[in-house]
Amino acid sequence: MAAPSAWTFTNTGRTKMLDGQFAIAADTYKMMLCTSASNLGVASTTYAGVTGEVSNANGYTTGGIAVDLTLAGTTTVTADIATDPVWTASGAGITARFAGIYEVAGDVLCFSTLDSTPADVVVAAGNTLTVAANASGVFTAT
Repeated sequence: MAAPSAWTFTNTGRTKMLDGQFAIAADTYKMMLCTSASNLGVASTTYAGVTGEVSNANGYTTGGIAVDLTLAGTTTVTADIATDPVWTASGAGITARFAGIYEVAGDVLCFSTLDSTPADVVVAAGNTLTVAANASGVFTAT
């Protein structure tokens, strides 16, 4: 299981969320995995503009896994991943440095480094890579 760093909004993600263009609990989102060669960062805009996604092989499918974002609370609202995404490595395994959440056919909302060192997370064939959100969720608005 990867213990990712805090999730960081992209500049576009933050702006679109505050402008109401992201419907956190209603839009369709996916989580992708990226390598250390990726350009995923605060300046990322669209999923299509992200480079260095993990290759379509060894238990990873290009585009990642669908994730449902949920909202809870009233005066303090927390967004969380309903079910942590899991990839099962096969063949040569999976190596990733970052995870990103993006709106399908749209913009990147946020990203996280999978290891706080930072270092690659390497999952050997037959093992699973689970990206678990922090116990307090992906982000909180107060």
